[in-house]
Amino acid sequence: MEEWISGILDKGKGLAQMGLCDHCLGRMFAKLGENLTDERRGQMIRAALADNGEVFEKDDICPLCEDVFDMVPRFAEAVADKVNTVESDNFLVGCRIDPEQTKREKEMIEEYGLKETAEPLKTELNREIGKVALPMINRAVNFKEPQVVACIDTRFADVTLDCSPIFIAGRYNKLSREIPQTRWPCRICHGKGCPRCHGTGKMYMTSVQEIIGDIALEMADGQEQFFHGMGREDIDACMLGTGRPFVLEISQPRIRDIDLDELEARANESILAQYHGLHFVPRSAVAMYKESDPDKTYRAKVVCEGRIDPDKVKETASKFVDVCLDQRTPQRVEHRRADLVRKRTVYWIKAENITEDSFDLVLKTQSGTYIKEFVSGDEGRTQPNFSETYGAQCKVDLLDVQEIDFRDD
Repeated sequence: MEEWISGILDKGKGLAQMGLCDHCLGRMFAKLGENLTDERRGQMIRAALADNGEVFEKDDICPLCEDVFDMVPRFAEAVADKVNTVESDNFLVGCRIDPEQTKREKEMIEEYGLKETAEPLKTELNREIGKVALPMINRAVNFKEPQVVACIDTRFADVTLDCSPIFIAGRYNKLSREIPQTRWPCRICHGKGCPRCHGTGKMYMTSVQEIIGDIALEMADGQEQFFHGMGREDIDACMLGTGRPFVLEISQPRIRDIDLDELEARANESILAQYHGLHFVPRSAVAMYKESDPDKTYRAKVVCEGRIDPDKVKETASKFVDVCLDQRTPQRVEHRRADLVRKRTVYWIKAENITEDSFDLVLKTQSGTYIKEFVSGDEGRTQPNFSETYGAQCKVDLLDVQEIDFRDD
């Protein structure tokens, strides 16, 4: 008799008397003995009791698991059939069991003081189903970051799949001043469809997100798509230069290894936005992109009251070198942003294309700077500002983001 068995025979006898199957009897001592299955542990405990003249057979139906382990081959086949309908490099099996079984097992563990040695019924079932399913699926098992989790409801042999999202990073150029970055639900019906939105449920017919996201969703045969941009530009602003970094998330993809060259080519058929540098990234990239606050370079076409003085425009621009601004939340966004005063830095400004009625400002600023309000002053909510320093009221007529200082590598 192995040493670990001799120390638990009293408890083992009490459990065996209840008519438990070998799986359930052995599972109560799962953390004892090495290189053994729970079923084998149960057989060894039953044999040790028999050697002592105490023979206890299992009931026709195990009072704890209700002989659920007899169904493992069927469960494994159902899991394999389901997992084989999707693409993945790995998988994991989970299960849902009758709550009454969980309750009975908990009471039994507490009654016999087995918290330190027992493992849950679900744990053994997951393992046994996975072992049988593995040759039928022919993919690795991954316990930490599975791409697909097959959860079987043992009451009905019904399998549901949970496919981890795929994440595609890249950059976009927004070439239209009439589309937002992300899907914008209608303010009136909140996405349900109404006369205001012509039944679309949206404020705008498309967006940077939808142009590429809808194609990726179709290619991956996924459920939903989410767009995580590194900040955003105003609807009436273009995003030029090397583009704005973003991560596109596709949930519940049935096809994981989609052709990103094809995705890029199809998305770039649009004249409203362009995409480049697409590549797969881990989930952690979403937080990294969203938390980044790189400096930005803008070009603003500015108009102002009265005849423009070119020398004065250049002189005013030259005064803004590493200047710290106090920017109170702009009036145009105060309905959706907290009313705060934020400190932002203007690093430099160049004045170009000066005519009698307009000029361009090329400026580099800290992330989060409100450019339109810096130029206009927003009725004094931004201090200092270009208009006040110049001596006449100025307003941004057109705004483009020219560059975002971020390295994708």
